Amino acid sequence: DHYNPIVTTLVGMQKPVIAAVNGVAAGAGASLAFACDLRIVADTAGFNLAFANIALSCDTGSSFTLQRLIGRARALELLYFPRTVAADEALTLGLASQVVPAGELAEVVTDLAARLAAGPTVALGAMRQSITFAADHTFTEALEFEGAQMTRTGQTADHAAAVEAFLAKQTPVFEGR
Repeated sequence: DHYNPIVTTLVGMQKPVIAAVNGVAAGAGASLAFACDLRIVADTAGFNLAFANIALSCDTGSSFTLQRLIGRARALELLYFPRTVAADEALTLGLASQVVPAGELAEVVTDLAARLAAGPTVALGAMRQSITFAADHTFTEALEFEGAQMTRTGQTADHAAAVEAFLAKQTPVFEGR
C-alpha cells in the first residue's frame, strides 16, 4: 500500500527520472532507485537488497526492474545472498549510471536534471515510454508504438524549433511543447 504507488508513479512518468544515491540504498530504497532511468551514485554509496536477511521476498518492483538492469541470474544472486554492492561494482554491474565523489553528488545531479529539463522534454518522455513499452511487447508492436510516438513528437513546437535551428546552424531552444 505504501511503496507500490510510489514506484508505479516513477515507472509510469512521462519524463526522465534521476536517482541521487548518497549512502546505502537498501531494500525498498534500492528498488526505488532501480525504477529510475539514471542512478547517480556517490563513491561512498551502494546498494543492498537485504530482503532475504529478514525473511522477506523482494518488493517495490525490484523483481521487474533489477533483472532488466543486470540480468536474471545476477539479480537472483543479489537477492539470495544480500550484501552491500559498493558504488564502483554497482557501476560495473549496471546498477549505477555514474559514480561521482560524494561531495559533488548534488551538483552533478542538479546539472544533469537541468540538462534534461532544457532538452526536448516531450521527446524524452516519448523515448522513455517507448523503451518501457518495448520491454514487454513484440518487435512489431514496438515499431507501431515508436511510429505513434514519432508522429506525436514530430508535431511539437520543439521539433519545429530544432529543425529551424539546424537549418540556421544554431542551437535549438526547447520549451517542452
